[in-house]
Amino acid sequence: MHAGSIVIVEDESDIREFLVYTLEREGFTVQATPDGKQGLDLARKVLPDLVLLDLMLPGMDGTEICRQLKADEETREISVIMVTAKGEESDVVLGLGLGADDYVSKPFSPRELVARIHAVMRRTAGPASPELGESGVIARGPIRMDRGKHRLLVDGEAVEITATEFRILWLMASRPGRVFDRDQIMAAARGESSASLSRSVDAHVRTLRKKLGSHRDLVQTVRAVGYRFSDDEERPA
Repeated sequence: MHAGSIVIVEDESDIREFLVYTLEREGFTVQATPDGKQGLDLARKVLPDLVLLDLMLPGMDGTEICRQLKADEETREISVIMVTAKGEESDVVLGLGLGADDYVSKPFSPRELVARIHAVMRRTAGPASPELGESGVIARGPIRMDRGKHRLLVDGEAVEITATEFRILWLMASRPGRVFDRDQIMAAARGESSASLSRSVDAHVRTLRKKLGSHRDLVQTVRAVGYRFSDDEERPA
C-alpha cells in the first residue's frame, strides 16, 4: 500500500538510513539526502507529501529550507516535520513560526515518528473534522477566518498561517470564552490526543499570538488549565 511520498534531509548517515528503512516499511516512497541545498532542490523536483527535515545541515540549514518551501507557491502545501536534537523552546517556536507542521526531538521512537507523520498527513490532506465544520466564516472583532479559503485576516490584512495554527485558532474562536485544555486542542488540530504533545500546543499558541500582533491578547492563557479566545463583546468585522 502506498502511504505517501517523503523526502528526508538528514546529514547523519545512521539516522538517515534508519529513517529510510522505517518509513519504507510503512509503505512510504522515500528519497533522502544529507545536504540542505540538495534537499531543497529535491523537494522542489519531486513535490513530496512531506519533508522530514533536520535543522543542523551542511549546505543550508533546516530553518532556511523550511522558509523557502513555505514562501514558494508551488511547495508551500508540502508538510514539514522538523527532526532535531535542539530541544530548546526557542528553536521549536522558530520552526513552527516558519510554517513547519510539527517537530520531533532526538532521540525519538520509530512508533512516535510514524504516528506524527500519519497525523500531519491526515490533517493536511484529509477532510475537516465534523466538529470544526467543512466551510464557513468566523468574524471576531479584528479577526476574520474563512475556512473554505484557509484565510486569516487581521485588521483586514492577510496573515500567513499553517494548517495546525488555523485549526487551533478556529477551534477557540468558534467558541469564545470556552476554555480548552491542551489535549482538546491537540485532538482538534491533529485528530489525536497525547499529554506528550502539550509543549507543541504551547509553541503553536506562541506563534499564533505573534501573528495576531497587537491583538495577541485575544488568545488568553487560563493558568493550569489551557487556553481560550476572548469572549469580550465583538466589534464589527
